[in-house]
Amino acid sequence: MQIEKKDIRALSKEQLRDFFITNNDKAFRGNQVYEWLWSKGAHSFEDMTNVSKETRQMLVENFVINHIKVDTMQRSSDGTVKNAVRLHDGLIVESVLIPTETRTTACVSSQVGCSLDCNFCATARLKRMRNLEPGEIYDQVLAIDRESKLYFNRPLSNIVFMGMGEPLMNYNNVIKAIDMITSNEGLGMSPKRITVSTSGVSKMIKKMADDEVKFKLAVSLHSAIEETRNRIMPFTKSFPLPELRESLEYWYHKTKSKITYEYVVWKGINDNKESVDALVKFCKHVPCKVNLIEYNPIDDGEFQQASIESINAYIKALDSNGIIAKVRHSRGKDIDAACGQLANKEG
Repeated sequence: MQIEKKDIRALSKEQLRDFFITNNDKAFRGNQVYEWLWSKGAHSFEDMTNVSKETRQMLVENFVINHIKVDTMQRSSDGTVKNAVRLHDGLIVESVLIPTETRTTACVSSQVGCSLDCNFCATARLKRMRNLEPGEIYDQVLAIDRESKLYFNRPLSNIVFMGMGEPLMNYNNVIKAIDMITSNEGLGMSPKRITVSTSGVSKMIKKMADDEVKFKLAVSLHSAIEETRNRIMPFTKSFPLPELRESLEYWYHKTKSKITYEYVVWKGINDNKESVDALVKFCKHVPCKVNLIEYNPIDDGEFQQASIESINAYIKALDSNGIIAKVRHSRGKDIDAACGQLANKEG
């Protein structure tokens, strides 16, 4: 019976050092291999050119590197790049490079499919297959960093967890990936340049606050009226607005970090004065800003882009109440929609 080999990236640097000591080698080999795995993004043990053939063979016999592969890549006329990423078990997720004049943002996935049931989102129509491992999340970021350097001659500047899946339903792996992304032994990126977007999992928002995370928080709100919100995102019946509000107040109390609300305005759903007033009231509880996102329709169903007049009504009301609000126009319209809602996340 063949024993399934473990992904070597599941080991910490200390565990790698211990492995080499146990196998009558020097501990510093663990440091070398660790650097190859993370800083240099090695896809195979053969890539590790400063490690002896004998050592590489020992690694082959004991471990695998379950790296991702960019299966197909689409480039939009506006510069947006969408990657269909094939995982080691053949499953596919999406990641997106979103460029502006001054920055490059990676929109990455955290699950294959999604645990939730947002009616407007293409990903929600896919059954959740599994959580992504920390290395698979990290690999998406590394691939986009390389694409940014190749196509725009600059490194990746920002990361948003707004791709496939609910990040807080894969909390431990997302945190491990972010730890590696921000580590000097990984990409060395500032956590302030990373935003984790949740659909509103209240207890996990509190846990993040207790864990004293340094990255930013975004919440896909879409309505501050309970009945409307439940219609848009049925799972939110388990996370009612008073509970969400209390968790966000807790977050701000602990972190002093402003919250971003992601908010799509749909025709005939939340494009009325009652919805505008409810959002303004909700925003007053915690320091925040609002991204009003242009919608990419996924079919001819009930979710359709609202008029510019409706969006302007939101902007006017929020602005008059001292709440920062910006319209995020959809990106990559000439390629397949990606990341649930593919939007410009600058700012």
